[in-house]
Amino acid sequence: MEKITIIDFGSQYTQLIARRIRELNVYSEIIPFSNFSKIDSNTKGVILSGGPCSVLDQSSPKINTLNFRGKIPVLGLCYGAQLIAFQDGGRILKSKIREYGRATLNFINNDILMDGVNLESQVWMSHGDTISVISKKSKILASTKDVKIAAFCLENEDTFGLQFHPEVYHTKDGVKILNNFLTKICNCSQNWNMDSFIKNSVSSLQSKIGTEKVLLGLSGGVDSSVAALLLSKAIGENLFCFFINNGLLRKNEFHDVLKSYELIGLNIKGIDSEDVFLDALKGVSDPELKRKIIGNKFVEIFEKEASQIQGVNWLGQGTVYPDVIESVSATGGPSAKIKSHHNVGGLPEKMKLKIIEPLREIFKDEVREVGKNLGLDEKILNRHPFPGPGLAIRIIGDVNKKNLSILREVDHIFIQSLKDSGLYRKVWQAGAMFLPIKTVGVMGDERTYENVVSLRAVTSTDGMTADWAHLPVEFLSNVSNRIINKVKGVNRVVYDISSKPPATIEWE
Repeated sequence: MEKITIIDFGSQYTQLIARRIRELNVYSEIIPFSNFSKIDSNTKGVILSGGPCSVLDQSSPKINTLNFRGKIPVLGLCYGAQLIAFQDGGRILKSKIREYGRATLNFINNDILMDGVNLESQVWMSHGDTISVISKKSKILASTKDVKIAAFCLENEDTFGLQFHPEVYHTKDGVKILNNFLTKICNCSQNWNMDSFIKNSVSSLQSKIGTEKVLLGLSGGVDSSVAALLLSKAIGENLFCFFINNGLLRKNEFHDVLKSYELIGLNIKGIDSEDVFLDALKGVSDPELKRKIIGNKFVEIFEKEASQIQGVNWLGQGTVYPDVIESVSATGGPSAKIKSHHNVGGLPEKMKLKIIEPLREIFKDEVREVGKNLGLDEKILNRHPFPGPGLAIRIIGDVNKKNLSILREVDHIFIQSLKDSGLYRKVWQAGAMFLPIKTVGVMGDERTYENVVSLRAVTSTDGMTADWAHLPVEFLSNVSNRIINKVKGVNRVVYDISSKPPATIEWE
């Protein structure tokens, strides 16, 4: 199968590059610079990602591009472009001011890579170094007011460099540039889609798992459900599904989820372990420790269940890319860790089961497309994301039955109100947070001193970035009144208007 190989130098945008390539119906594969050895025969082109380092630093991540340049098309982005220029004899300078944000092209050379790109087109810059000189065998393809060498190519070989980021939304003709590289330079056939992903995934799962058995924890969400359908398609009756009540679920969720999976026909067992998890979380307020504890308890229960089923060697998980990139570098590169997810960073270092993650390299909207192609029920397919650690990371501070009970009622009112108002499908994710503070209030003629909850709703396409949902003021007013009137223990409701970045969707 033809593909584009993306060599990762630690950019937070690396998987976004892969996403854009897949959106153009070409399969892409990310390889960390540290694991790169050679280009295989299926690769039609190479993209060098950006990164947080400077090519001028001796310790910065590097590969020798001369080993494959001229033999296969190469496109360097930001750090990748600087690496090409540097190794070709050009000159890189430290920028006096980090160039970050929107810029406008004021010169475009009508080259095949820039074909169809408009003069004065907006591009997105994010770099601390600048390419000041390129070799005599290179030519400039585009410039901005402040960046003379915004794009360049090497003559007599299909090697190109862009100082800006074509993969981000703010580069208006970025998709056009990437499409030129794929179709006019790499000659890709553009025949990869979600059906291809399903076919390749099933084949890969069959090859990796063989006749062994897999345990998979189902949550009722789209990620674990689609992972289950893929695994079921690959290994059939060798998939054993469990749904664990960890005491951190939403109102009526344990029974409702079990019932919903009856329609899918998966082999599922419900396990009520509420006391096990809540006892382990008693007195724990640190969010990272919460995630670790929950991850450990999940594995303990799965390993206990696995011991009762002969031939189980695998633990399946519905990990998706945003989970991965926020927990660790997705490919082992030098990108920064944001937080642990129980699907990724919350597992113990030593465990008896091997991990299988069919959705690890795709985004949430792609997961939904796979689920739709596999015939997943609409109610599950369009359900909002819900964190693996559940309400534990929506309670800021100690987790106990009293606070959980309050938060469940608040969350239920909020989510049901969104559905009743026709707003649920317009929001990417919504939920409530229990804050570790109390405030003075007045109810009737009495003074109250009770809890504060925060409502959180965001819009997004992939979870990597998100904007706070601009819900109608009248809706928020009605929800706030319902919560305060119906949920004993709450006398104040606030609404979170933070976007991601700088905030994350969940508070912990």
